[in-house]
Amino acid sequence: MKKIYYILSGLIILTVLNSCTKLDDKNNATIVASQFKPGAADVAALIGVPYTNWRTLELGRSANAIWRTNEISSDETVIPRRPNGWVDGGVYQRMHYHTWTADEDNSYQIWTNAYAGITNCNRLLYQIDGGLIPIDATTKPQVEAELKVLRASFYYVLCDFFGNVPIVTKFDLPAKFEPTQSTRKELYDFIISELTTSVPLLSTTTDATTYGRFNRWAGEALLAKMYLNAGVYTGTPDWANCVTACNAVIASGAYTLEAVQANVFATENENSKEIIFAIPFDNVYTADGSTAWTLHMETLEPENQATYNFQNSPWGGICAIPQFINTFDAADNRLTANWIQGQQYTASGTILIGSLGAFTGKPLSYINSLPGVDSSEEVHGFRLGKYQIAQGELVGMSNDFPLFRYADILMMKAEASLRSGDAATAATLVSQVRLRSFLNNPAKATVTAAQLAAPTVYDYGLRNHLTTTHNTVSDIQYGRMLDELGWEFAQEGRRRQDLIRFGVFTTKSWLSHSPNGAYRTLLPIPTSALHTNSNLKQNTGYN
Repeated sequence: MKKIYYILSGLIILTVLNSCTKLDDKNNATIVASQFKPGAADVAALIGVPYTNWRTLELGRSANAIWRTNEISSDETVIPRRPNGWVDGGVYQRMHYHTWTADEDNSYQIWTNAYAGITNCNRLLYQIDGGLIPIDATTKPQVEAELKVLRASFYYVLCDFFGNVPIVTKFDLPAKFEPTQSTRKELYDFIISELTTSVPLLSTTTDATTYGRFNRWAGEALLAKMYLNAGVYTGTPDWANCVTACNAVIASGAYTLEAVQANVFATENENSKEIIFAIPFDNVYTADGSTAWTLHMETLEPENQATYNFQNSPWGGICAIPQFINTFDAADNRLTANWIQGQQYTASGTILIGSLGAFTGKPLSYINSLPGVDSSEEVHGFRLGKYQIAQGELVGMSNDFPLFRYADILMMKAEASLRSGDAATAATLVSQVRLRSFLNNPAKATVTAAQLAAPTVYDYGLRNHLTTTHNTVSDIQYGRMLDELGWEFAQEGRRRQDLIRFGVFTTKSWLSHSPNGAYRTLLPIPTSALHTNSNLKQNTGYN
């Protein structure tokens, strides 16, 4: 068994809804409760339905969802104009410049897919409570708790990206129902309440039956993530509860760091003991454009088809921002293991030659240089190689996406400890995570409490073919801790969130980006949602 819920499409079709503001169900192709009487054997498949929403939520039907939004709006990666395109109406440049609007696909994809997951959870809870899905009294509390935690994970995304959104917990609502908007604080309190009530009821099993699902420890990881960002979401930090949630996962003994970080991101990574909660992918079952994990296609140049014997030619595109790459210690294995760089070759070892733009006919060698978001050639920018790229790969990859992993638990506890005055514990935990990346130079793996409090080594400021500036970094508290998060979690679709928590996202410049308003820590509510719910008020700054 490679993935747990690709069997779903053969068992039941449940149409998800595009928005919490359109909750009536009149689709003649949908199997509704009155027409479907599942048996006990169908329960596991039914519960799996809303989990599939995490695939499109993370990647989106056009890839403009969580992962890409968090990456290319940050100081880590960028999609510059390439000789073969990557302009697409300017959306990627707007994400880099922080000039996005309420009509961007990014806002639409995140909002729509999060609420689709919420609607599916509400649908199942309604069917279970109404006896339409037969679950025995012993099993029912755990099943409903899992669905509520899963629903909370979708609300966590909405809290992080939009802040002020409607909370909908029922499925049997009147036609044309328009829910009222809650504040970010109200949403935060709702999520915390749901998690603290339901997580203790979840299974503690960590085997194939709970892979890709919320067990007790995945629920604690989500709770820790909420507490870690409490200061952003509510104005009041909650480091103590973050540490408590992390300690619960650590004490379980169910997870451990992989000896080699690459094991977490391998093509066949479902048996990794570091992964706590993953979004499963399979290049056969997720071959369509709406669910495929296409990072290799988005980052490599067309010539790299010969490197990996791909069945299709890559598209070029996303790469590292040179300033971010320059923060790495040369002895850090993550610099060489996670970033594709230097001369490129065919699978048999022949030098690859460029075929686009100014480097046509010249060796294809990726360099840590980039003129700007508005200009680049084939060779510019290190490419993203953290997720193993398999020989003969299809358009979609089979690497499962680790949303929560054990290194994140250790680093969340480290940051919370550091910010609450326990710098010694923080240094120990960070050093533990660093060790596997400095096996050839273990002395460099150790970081001290004083070092974690030191300024970031990121050289912020504009750095492109038009302008060069330098920003002060003394105002970034615990800058080295932010660096550590960047080095360990690069390419994992989370950098925007970390930059916001450290006060960097809307205050510093990088490559071609200059600060463009503190309100940019939130995305605008998509125009389509505003048009379908008169109770919604646009986030500040986007009116």
